[in-house]
Amino acid sequence: MTISLIDSAMQRYIDDDILSCVSSMVLKGTEIVHQSYLGFSDLETKSPVQPDSIFRIASNTKIVTSVALMMLYEQGRFGLDDPVAKFLPEFSDMMVLNKGAQSGQDCLPAKNPILIRHLLSHSAGLSYGFIEPESVIDQCYNAASLGGLSAQDSNLESFVRSVAELPLAFEPGSGWRYSVATDVCARLIEVLSDLPADVFMKKMLLDPLGMKDTDFFVPEAKRDRLLSLYAPRDFFDPMASGLNKYEGTSADEALNHPPTFISGGGGLYSTLPDYAEFIRMIVNGGHWQGHQYLQPETIKLMRTNQLADGIGVNFPFWEMPGTVFGLGFAIKAEPAEGESALALGEYHWGGLMGTHSWMAPAAELTGLCFTQRMPGFWHPFSHEFQQIVYAEAEKGF
Repeated sequence: MTISLIDSAMQRYIDDDILSCVSSMVLKGTEIVHQSYLGFSDLETKSPVQPDSIFRIASNTKIVTSVALMMLYEQGRFGLDDPVAKFLPEFSDMMVLNKGAQSGQDCLPAKNPILIRHLLSHSAGLSYGFIEPESVIDQCYNAASLGGLSAQDSNLESFVRSVAELPLAFEPGSGWRYSVATDVCARLIEVLSDLPADVFMKKMLLDPLGMKDTDFFVPEAKRDRLLSLYAPRDFFDPMASGLNKYEGTSADEALNHPPTFISGGGGLYSTLPDYAEFIRMIVNGGHWQGHQYLQPETIKLMRTNQLADGIGVNFPFWEMPGTVFGLGFAIKAEPAEGESALALGEYHWGGLMGTHSWMAPAAELTGLCFTQRMPGFWHPFSHEFQQIVYAEAEKGF
């Protein structure tokens, strides 16, 4: 691979004051064929980013939580078509907003139960609060202090109980809406394993994989490695120059001790090498360094579309054409115009603060591209990184 193409392209974003840093890695199979660490952990001090720099990986946490829950699936603790209410009774007798509802009270009883596969594929009818704040459903979440990162003072049990009191955006299984569903998955892990979600993940995944710098908090001894988080001066122009430190969320105040609320949907901190070990396990069929975490058929199931016909991933402000969703992963059902044919079947997800991972099984190709920008989920830097990697792969590296 022409490494300089990646580095020069990513360095341009740093030089233009669009990003503070870019750490990236490319795998062919499980072999690392590229890694680089560009830019600064803090723009004010000009401290260089390092391999052990710690990122807020936000929704990249969802993949970890989904894998952890599927480990319990393999143990026979639940079936994908089990109603969530079988294990979390608060999800019995759910209500659904009427079409065109003007308030959270304008609803009727759900015809069908939420299934566990609905949670893992964001097709349960739950919501998030910050994705579409003017919508009735998100107004319900925000009024209940369940939107975005506002649950930091809660715990998983009370948080999930509060979520279950709200109406659903649609009948379970009939749509797709990004949501707190993966936090509900973390609560399921607790009920099914009889362990706190963070303890289960550390015991079953993080520690065995050697992910020593990955956790739901950053200890005082590691705080100097936590990257500063930045926001653009112009939120409506992703390529505009200018960054300010982002002070708007408690996620920018890494705790010195485990938080009360273990967010399976967005609470992990990690390094690029740590997260790469997790991803290498996935692309290797669930096996890594002598340990089988998941069976290959389970990995294949996770990257198989779970949505109803005609339903796809949709955001009000990010276009993701040809994208469906499996069990914890978005899946590229068809490459968009101008995308490489190698992207067909690519499964992926990223974090709102700028951490991206994608795996293309047909090409045995994986890319990880991390920064700390809020928002930085669907941003040109990650698309350009991906385009370069695919172009180089088509040449045969």
